[in-house]
Amino acid sequence: MILGVIINLAVGAVLIVFGVLLWKKQKVSLLHDYHYSHVKQEDLPAYTRQMGIGLIIIGTGILLTGLLDLALSALWWIPLAAGIVLGLVVIYLAQKKYNGSVLG
Repeated sequence: MILGVIINLAVGAVLIVFGVLLWKKQKVSLLHDYHYSHVKQEDLPAYTRQMGIGLIIIGTGILLTGLLDLALSALWWIPLAAGIVLGLVVIYLAQKKYNGSVLG
């Protein structure tokens, strides 16, 4: 149980850090190049912002999963599912809008 909590906290924190770097520092190099190959230069700030927010949402869901698992082990799946679904929707919409396709 405690190992799972530690892994959730670590993975969540890493995704949040990556999301912040994408959003605030526009570190598009954190993504594979096919994810942003068709993004126009003028759209790059909006694209990195939206992709970063998506990663932050997923990371927050995973981080909250670890914290909730410590307190109420029966409800751990709620923030995990919500964070992953919401984050993936945000990332999907960014890919579709700025890259022209979801698969690259």
